[in-house]
Order: sequence, then structure tokens, then C-alpha cells
Amino acid sequence: MRIPESHALAHKIIGKISRSCVTTACGFTHWNNPVPVLAAIVQYQGKIVLARNAAWTGRRFALITGFMEAGETPEEGISREVMEETSLQVTELSLIGVYEFLRMNQVLIVYHAHAEGPEIKLSPELAEYKLYKPEDIICWPSGTGRGVADWQRRLGIEPRFMDWDERARLNIE
Repeated sequence: MRIPESHALAHKIIGKISRSCVTTACGFTHWNNPVPVLAAIVQYQGKIVLARNAAWTGRRFALITGFMEAGETPEEGISREVMEETSLQVTELSLIGVYEFLRMNQVLIVYHAHAEGPEIKLSPELAEYKLYKPEDIICWPSGTGRGVADWQRRLGIEPRFMDWDERARLNIE
């Protein structure tokens, strides 16, 4: 539903504070519900693929992620995202967990994905990738980092955490 420009939004309590149209005839309420985001710990040739988004400053490497689309299951969505972003075919998926990412108003659905393919070919939205041994991945203490930590614990690896600022100061990629 599109709100006419003449209809302003105001904060209103409807179970919680929401932004609602001040014109009673309009009836629009912006609920601001979290967006489902899919993430994969992609295992390829025994190592984990971490990629750097082309839009990011610095050299931050992260999981393969993407938005779930209407009409697809989370499993279909993450398999599609892995294929679109790396050209790899997912052969096996297991759910790691579901995590909140409040800063971005997202709910993250994190999977471990085994993938195959002749080679990794990145989409234009990714600038580069690196392959890591599971024990060499350093987790960031939020969002997908919590999923990686849970996955490492399942492997008997005690996760190490470091935030982005600390990594940048120490020049760790």
C-alpha cells in the first residue's frame, strides 16, 4: 500500500510503538518487521568460503548471505544465493540456527552448506574471496558471527571473537 504524500506518519502505540498514518481514513501502519536474511557457511574442497562485498570499505570477509525471496523456502533461497554469488552447487545443507541482527532489523537463518563446482566464480557484488580452515575463522560477536561460533563448537573448535574495529587495528582479514 502506498501512502499519499499528504498523509504523515506519527508514532502510535499499537501493542508496541509503531509508525501509523495520522489520517484516520488512511489506516496505514508501518510495522517495521524484521527481514529474513539467509547465510551460509559454505564448505568447498574442505575449506570455508568467505567473501568480501564489493560495496564494503576495507577488507572484511564474511559468509555468503542474501535475502529470502517470496515463494521460496529458506533452503531453496540459500542454495540460490550460493549459486548466484559463487557459481557453486549446494549438495548438502544443515541448519545451524536463527539469530537476531537488531542493528539491521534482520532475522538471520544460518546454514552449513557443502558445495561443489569446478571453480568459484564470484558475482559482481562480491570483490574477492578467501578459503579458510574451520579453526582459522575468527568470529565477530554479532549476527552471523554467532552462527559461525555455534558451528565451530559442533566441530569441537572453541570459537575466537574479535569485532571489526579490533581486526582493522590489528590488520587482520
